[in-house]
Amino acid sequence: MVRGGHGGKGSASFRREPFTPRGGPDGGDGGRGGSVILEASHDVSDLSLYKQRRQWHAEPGANGAGVRKTGRGGSDIVLKVPVGTLALDPDGSLIADLDRPDARVVIARGGAGGRGNVHFKSSTRHAPDYAEPGLKGDELEILLDLKLIADVGLVGPPNAGKSSLLRALTAARPKVADYPFTTLDPELGVAEVDGHRMVLADIPGLIEGAAQGAGLGQRFLRHVERTKALVYVLDGSSADPWKDLETVRQEVAQFSAELAKRPHLIAVNKVDLEPARRLRSRSRRAGVHFVSALAGEGLPTLMEAIAKLVTSAPEPPAPAPLRVTRLPVLRRADLVVERTPTGFVVRGERVESLVERTDLESEGGLARFQAALDRLGVNTALEAAGVTPGETVTIAGVEFEYQP
Repeated sequence: MVRGGHGGKGSASFRREPFTPRGGPDGGDGGRGGSVILEASHDVSDLSLYKQRRQWHAEPGANGAGVRKTGRGGSDIVLKVPVGTLALDPDGSLIADLDRPDARVVIARGGAGGRGNVHFKSSTRHAPDYAEPGLKGDELEILLDLKLIADVGLVGPPNAGKSSLLRALTAARPKVADYPFTTLDPELGVAEVDGHRMVLADIPGLIEGAAQGAGLGQRFLRHVERTKALVYVLDGSSADPWKDLETVRQEVAQFSAELAKRPHLIAVNKVDLEPARRLRSRSRRAGVHFVSALAGEGLPTLMEAIAKLVTSAPEPPAPAPLRVTRLPVLRRADLVVERTPTGFVVRGERVESLVERTDLESEGGLARFQAALDRLGVNTALEAAGVTPGETVTIAGVEFEYQP
């Protein structure tokens, strides 16, 4: 849940100086509320902070004061997220795609400050005793969804040694252990070959049925959607590495036929073990690299092949666009009057905004509000709907007793 800060109240103040008994209104405006901003940054690698804390509220604006002093604006909150983060509404529609470093989006705007009474002075109203309250800030629920942006995705069955290979090829230090699903979240590492910098992602192990969600497969597979190339990592000591390869490739194809067509190569790991050495001696497959992440065997050749693959690979196609949700924008909707069992309800952006902008505790503010209702045609619409004196009229959650 994110919420922009409420705008500060305008001031209903009058000048009081020696020898100026009727100095007139001098109330200042309230300050604008702070906004909540999302910013993509390489300094953040995951969204764990937003699991620990679910609500983020920006600072409200300060109230205005006499002598036309404007209230201080509320401070913005900048929430840093990893590059590749999607901001979605509760229905899954896209609000923003933060797909590059330093990308920013205002996710919840702060409310405008209320105007001070100095704005309401006129030739017929010399001493307005009212000012406007500040507007509320935007408030909405958002879902943050991370899709990693990497040049190369390491995919393969559980326990094939992808994490060990990432450690050996880059400076990344993922958790490594000899049991399936050691990696539960993707890990990133950076490698450099002849001045060419590449980002590699270790995607958790894929099992049969992953494309349908088995073993959290869909959660993992979506992280390779933006990669230029794939490296299929196999356990050379398993009973049938080629069958494992077929299983993994089928799962990738079921998840995305386009993803399965990306440039790729195959790395058979654990050639420091006898079964993998025997497999290498028998294999005649082209484009297969036999390596040992533990002993370092074959890694320079593999790294050069990966660099060549990435250099020649085309940019991955943009994913099908999600339905975009625009952040709330005030619209001058038509006035709607609805009869209910308890009275009448009036709806419409302009009239609801009027209620929010009016100090109903002030006699002058209430008189101005009633005059504005006439100008907007609210009283005419109510009478056309059959309202009678004394009936309850609700506007923006505030109840009034109708009097012609």
